[in-house]
Amino acid sequence: MDEAPLTLREIQIKVDDWIQENGGYFEPLSIMAQVSEEFGELARILNNLYGGRVKKLEDPKKEIGSEISDIMFALVCLANSHNIDLDKLWKQTISKRCERDKDRYK
Repeated sequence: MDEAPLTLREIQIKVDDWIQENGGYFEPLSIMAQVSEEFGELARILNNLYGGRVKKLEDPKKEIGSEISDIMFALVCLANSHNIDLDKLWKQTISKRCERDKDRYK
């Protein structure tokens, strides 16, 4: 049986619980370095699949979704460390996009 999807708030709570059990948040620049590293891993996968880079035989097989989840985890850490309510801001972002860009791509 599939679990119900989590809200952004629930994701933030789960990440915070894990972080608190494992030593606390890193400094913001360290978190940003982790975000950058994860984006680099995603870029490598996409370049292997769609770009001109030829994958090395020793490169481990990684999945796009797994790398996106790693990026999300690091971004949630950054948000949590700054007491940012992603659920609230996500709703604002979607509302802004829907209003501002409602006729942009038609």
